[in-house]
Amino acid sequence: MPPDTRPLPELVSFLETLPEPHILCDRDYRIIAANAAYRRSWPEARSVIGRTCYDVSHHYSVPCDRAGESCPLARSLQSGQRERVLHLHHTPRGEEYVNIELSPVRDASGEIAWFIEKMEPMHVARGVSDHRGLIGRSPAFQRMLELIARVAPSDASVLLQGESGTGKELLASAVHEASRRAEGPFVVVDCSGLPETLFESEVFGHERGAFTGATARKPGLVEAASGGTLFLDEVGDIPLAMQVKLLRLLETGTYRRVGSTELRRADIRLVSATHRPLKRMIAEGGFRQDLYFRINTFPITVPPLREREGDLPLLIDSLLERVAPKRKLTLSPGAMRVLCDYAFPGNVRELRNVLERASLMCDGEVIGPEHLPEEVLHPESESAEASFALGHRLPADSTDPLDLDEVQRQAMLRAVRTHRGSRRELARRLGISERTLYRRLKALGLLEGEAVGGQGEEEGGEGG
Repeated sequence: MPPDTRPLPELVSFLETLPEPHILCDRDYRIIAANAAYRRSWPEARSVIGRTCYDVSHHYSVPCDRAGESCPLARSLQSGQRERVLHLHHTPRGEEYVNIELSPVRDASGEIAWFIEKMEPMHVARGVSDHRGLIGRSPAFQRMLELIARVAPSDASVLLQGESGTGKELLASAVHEASRRAEGPFVVVDCSGLPETLFESEVFGHERGAFTGATARKPGLVEAASGGTLFLDEVGDIPLAMQVKLLRLLETGTYRRVGSTELRRADIRLVSATHRPLKRMIAEGGFRQDLYFRINTFPITVPPLREREGDLPLLIDSLLERVAPKRKLTLSPGAMRVLCDYAFPGNVRELRNVLERASLMCDGEVIGPEHLPEEVLHPESESAEASFALGHRLPADSTDPLDLDEVQRQAMLRAVRTHRGSRRELARRLGISERTLYRRLKALGLLEGEAVGGQGEEEGGEGG
């Protein structure tokens, strides 16, 4: 065992008083003390003394920053300040996301001698397939999760922006569960499903007799969310007249029920979500800029499934447990290749639907390509809209017979000629995998002589 750095006994004693798991490390990443909370969370904690933190937490042979991750200890040595990161740790319960807060401790000469590291598991997410919570380990997923970990403990308004089907409501729930309001209610307002005539009374409530049919006093969803989180799903669909009243709620923290003069105080944390381009809507007069600034205190972009490289198998395992809990379904290698090649424009929601259908089509325990829907097996022929995914449109008055292969070839040719970047970037722009792009270019005779992504890119690149 390396020689003991002998920190002050008072420092080790202080760690024992802290309720969260803490360890004490030296500059060489060695763990030299672990408090009682850590020992309770990690039954093998007695054996970690003298080992490096990167060995215990990650099973690495080198520090995190030399293994492709952000190392809070290395960052703290450089900055001289406290550092925070989100890491995926090996724990006695399996892989878990853990919030790390590392603080440097200086000796009598003013030099950093030790580091106190606090660890708080982020229970709303897992790095392995699971039937609950957020699942993923791709870089895009981890970047999003780190933002959730940073904003959740505050009361800041959060705006989740991403395509339909990416799981924005699940993320909003994760923000709530990781906040200090977790014991309070989580109330969802489906803004796209509320007509303008009902929006105000549903959100703010109404008094008896406020309008025809109001036979009794009714508290609104803002009141129902008191002490907790109000989630406005598809906030871009809120009528302009209601946007003014929502802005007043956020600016003053007060509101009135319909038909009442009494000013009521709201105690809510606001999380909003949309798949619509709010900045463009502001320019076109469809969304108030002042409201946008209020709800956009902390924006988080939710990545589409096609950008979450490596997460698909984890999600498939988890979703199969949900859609067919009494069966031990798996995917054949062929079926997995088909799904990895598919762009999933409907994201995780579409993936769930595909797997539920496949589970009904499959009589055995292994789902094969023959159990998958036709649009997944042959996405390029799904519809004319898919054929023109580049955004090119036919003339409205065109009556001539169409050669769809030639139209698709011309559309792809225009995309190739105007694109300035790698094949991977072009595939992302088209909403398809790089492997599918390669096949289409080859089938259309556009691979030779068209410098898509430069030289040397092989077919076995990113699987999407």
